[in-house]
Amino acid sequence: MHKYTPLIAQEGFILHQQPQNGRRYFLGTSSIDINISENRDWFDLYAKVKFGDFEIPFMKLRTMILQKKREFTLPNGETAVIPEVWFTQYSDLFAFAEGQEGFTLRKHHLALVQHLQAESLAQITMSRKLEKLRDFTQMEDFPIPEGFFGQLRPYQKAGYNWMRFLQQYNFGGCLADDMGLGKTIQALALLQAQKEKGNTQASLLVMPTSLVYNWEVEAQKFTPGLRIFAYTGTHRDKDISQFGEYDLILTSYGIVRIDIGLLRQYCFEYVILDESQAIKNPGSNIAKAIRQLNAKHRLILTGTPLENSTLDLWSQMSFVNPGLLGTEKFFRNEFQLPIEKKNDEDKTKRLFAIIKPFILRRHKSQVATELPEKVEQIQYCRMTPEQEEAYEEAKSYFRNKVLEKMTGHGTVQSQLILLQGLTRLRQIANHPKMVDPAYAGGSGKLEDVSHRLETAVGENHKILVFSQFVKHLSLVKECVEDMKLPYAYLDGSTRNRRTQVELFQREKEVQIFLISLKAGGLGLNLTAADYVFILDPWWNPAIEAQAVDRAHRIGQEQTVFNYKFISRNTVEEKILALQRNKKRLADELITTEEGFVKALTREDVLALLD
Repeated sequence: MHKYTPLIAQEGFILHQQPQNGRRYFLGTSSIDINISENRDWFDLYAKVKFGDFEIPFMKLRTMILQKKREFTLPNGETAVIPEVWFTQYSDLFAFAEGQEGFTLRKHHLALVQHLQAESLAQITMSRKLEKLRDFTQMEDFPIPEGFFGQLRPYQKAGYNWMRFLQQYNFGGCLADDMGLGKTIQALALLQAQKEKGNTQASLLVMPTSLVYNWEVEAQKFTPGLRIFAYTGTHRDKDISQFGEYDLILTSYGIVRIDIGLLRQYCFEYVILDESQAIKNPGSNIAKAIRQLNAKHRLILTGTPLENSTLDLWSQMSFVNPGLLGTEKFFRNEFQLPIEKKNDEDKTKRLFAIIKPFILRRHKSQVATELPEKVEQIQYCRMTPEQEEAYEEAKSYFRNKVLEKMTGHGTVQSQLILLQGLTRLRQIANHPKMVDPAYAGGSGKLEDVSHRLETAVGENHKILVFSQFVKHLSLVKECVEDMKLPYAYLDGSTRNRRTQVELFQREKEVQIFLISLKAGGLGLNLTAADYVFILDPWWNPAIEAQAVDRAHRIGQEQTVFNYKFISRNTVEEKILALQRNKKRLADELITTEEGFVKALTREDVLALLD
């Protein structure tokens, strides 16, 4: 009512009210004046709230708005009514303000401050530099570190600039680019820059176990000057004093969960989480452990920041910027329930505005012009201990057999044994179950393939999965079914071949096509796919190229990403090296497996079985 009091008085009306039970309402004017100024690490907040001649403590008003109470008693006994519009305009400000007398906002609530400024709801004093965080494309251009041996594409350079800018303001961030767009090298460029700035504290990079070796390989390639230490394995040395000798510590989520009592005693320069959806459940032991880590800066990498619920976002963003989204209870009531249960668009926009400065997400379609037509990446997989034991046992057996045949029975028999041995070792490198149905252990490659499939599906990509072995394809099929993901399937025994192709090409929800290389390497047009997984690469790159060309052909409008899965320290890794050394021979002369084996020298054979 007080909103219209001046207008009513102007028109010559005099208002009277008949108190009921001795209660009178305040009919005068009310106002709220807010000033916010940027400090070094936070925003200072000053507010003056007036109802007529009475100045109300900001704390009292804040408490009432948070409790959604509209009425309170003034010193003269009148009942004042808080204007409804204040509840919508200032609810976020009151929710996130901290303090009892001198109030502050954490600087990562920048979006809220900018909103108040845009709507003229507060007087803001803020540096022009900080205002640039509205649009990361206008970031300061930071130099690429001298020790970074790679080429950042323009969108990757923009991501590097963004991370450096966040670092200046002690903000955490989420680099959420699509799978395959180079989150790893952007993070490595950042870490190399940290080293060249003279920082002496080690940084910690946490990831699924299967990715540790890939990070080691990428770091050796792009940042060879970084001193890397893999804090993994059952027999790891649990001594954090050794961390000071390194720039980057690599470890897994499982190790952090087990060793958190030790790891939280070290203050890392950066804690970076790769595949950070691992902490999406805030109540999990892994998430609880990760939140105890100490670091000057925090960064998360994921292609799927939101998989099932907005609570996924809360858990991850609360790690990088604690307090950004309030407490878990506040977030559930203020955002999760209204968004997920009531489809509240205003709440969705508010949530997006709060997190926008701290999430950088580029889809493949957005940067397609900066990418080559086909992008190939080697995905190294670490065998499980029981898988490694099975592999070493088979390798020793066939090495002795081949050497025996080579010395006493001529080349033909030795070639047959070698071909048999190589096939057996390749199968074990995939999964020992392929040669021993009673095997009860795991497979590092299957774990990695499952993880990558889940990530790609979560990013709405379509994936062709090729294997030379139908047995291997069956194991992957079981895994896909366990994840309850729809799929198409094609091997030599499939009769409804066209139906499976059309299912994959036309049905949006069918994102995975499992194909045996022999049945699907030629003649198929699968342009719906933009990812190709080669599960067990072999000697002839041309065969793999034919598989990739099922997706990369006329009609394809997207960049095609090709992932080769290679089990580390196995014959697969050694064949990859032979492919490069004998590329001309493979391209021009060798057309059969037997031809490949015949082309191997004694030194080649010993190297394969070493």
